Amino acid sequence: MAESIEIGKHITQQWLAEIESLKQQLAEKQQQCDAAWENAEKWRKLYNTEAEQRRTDADLSRQTIASLKTEIQKLKGIDGSTLPNATTVATIRQEVAQIKTVEDLKAKLIAVIQERDRLLNALKTEQDNHTQTRKNLTTALGDAIDSLAKARGGTGGSGE
Repeated sequence: MAESIEIGKHITQQWLAEIESLKQQLAEKQQQCDAAWENAEKWRKLYNTEAEQRRTDADLSRQTIASLKTEIQKLKGIDGSTLPNATTVATIRQEVAQIKTVEDLKAKLIAVIQERDRLLNALKTEQDNHTQTRKNLTTALGDAIDSLAKARGGTGGSGE
């Protein structure tokens, strides 16, 4: 009977050790599950943040496209007959139709702005040159009038 008690005690200890081992495994699995849940939550937040940024970018792009379309409509009021060397409306429409992405639109807008700036600089230079020429001509005309007055005054004074 002592032997059967000893065997029962040994089996009970094995069961208790097995139960402790299972409790420890369960706790480890629970920690792994919690860590995986936290990681999934972190990725969900990152995804939502990225998705919100994409939506914001898309909205801004739509607004930019809408404002550029409005600007194009305003510019369409200028036809080829207004500006003799201007590109025809059909050609402009063809160029606009080739713009497929926001990046294409941005590139075209940058090119147009650069061309506008170049033309503004050329206009400014031309205006400055015109102003300088006008000053030079006014000065030359004034000098000619003074010379003529002196010539008349000199002849008229000796004849009187």
